Amino acid sequence: MFKSGMLIIMTALVVFGLAHQAMAKERQGIVTIQVNLNAPADAKNTRLWVPYPMSDKNQDITGISVNGNYTGMGVYREPKEGVTSLYAEWKEPVRDRTLTYIFTVKRKEVVTRDFPKTELPISVEELKQYLDNSHLGDAEKRVKEIAAEITKDKKTVLDKSSAVYNWVVDNMRRDPNVKGCGLYEIDKLLTAKAGKCADIHSVYVTLSRAAGVPAREVYGIRMPRDKEGDITKFQHCWAEFYLPGYGWMVVDPADVLKFELEKNPAPDELNAKRAYFFGAVDENRIALNSGKHVTLNPSQNGGPLLYFMYPYAEIDGKPLNEDLFGFNIGYKIMFREQ
Repeated sequence: MFKSGMLIIMTALVVFGLAHQAMAKERQGIVTIQVNLNAPADAKNTRLWVPYPMSDKNQDITGISVNGNYTGMGVYREPKEGVTSLYAEWKEPVRDRTLTYIFTVKRKEVVTRDFPKTELPISVEELKQYLDNSHLGDAEKRVKEIAAEITKDKKTVLDKSSAVYNWVVDNMRRDPNVKGCGLYEIDKLLTAKAGKCADIHSVYVTLSRAAGVPAREVYGIRMPRDKEGDITKFQHCWAEFYLPGYGWMVVDPADVLKFELEKNPAPDELNAKRAYFFGAVDENRIALNSGKHVTLNPSQNGGPLLYFMYPYAEIDGKPLNEDLFGFNIGYKIMFREQ
């Protein structure tokens, strides 16, 4: 059995501390995205959007190069959640539609243990989009009831966040048979209590929001364990909640559950993972965006994308993707460590 979740997390504050922050790990490598679209040669108008990571306090994106036989190309940002994409189009029939997008990433391990001793009030107006569960429809009432039970008697954002995090770890499981990163159908997930990373973190985010804690998913892609490799299907989702007096803080209960499933660890090992991933994520991931129900820029003709971790393409106004993940459209993503 797990120890008390909050005891584990408080113990982690001592174990990791500021000294661990100073020793945060880093990793650097080159990502190459090669696209050769599986579009009919006679298609008159073909469009492609590829997730475009940006530099932030945890990662540096440099050495960007893009080439191909496209008619036009640009980098665009949608205004709602700042989702940035590399957009290319082919405006006439052509046998092959190719694009190669290369960038260098330097990624830092994120370790936050210096939590503020007192919490400031949450600016509900400023953070309202990260408290909004209206997209859940009929499931919103159920989510509110579960969140209220989980966070009963919890007064602070940190305590509520910890309670939701530990509930997810204790009650959810990783289902390796789910395609891609999952479709986060919340009502079904709260019954089955199983899914992939986007599923698990959608449960964490919606329960957090229902408890009055601003939260969001972060969509990205993992670097391989080896120094180089194919990462076409290495997409990963984690989450953040907003801690007043600090800012956005990372959590990854899905990786705790992945570790439990794959490693069958001893209780102490699993407790250590649980502690680590409340306030930390490793250096082996690249953040792409935090967009949910995304209308891209330029806007796609198909409906909003549930999330934007995978390339998306349209031919003559219709989606080329067979599904959200788009593994059929013709692309490969490779990584080489520097």
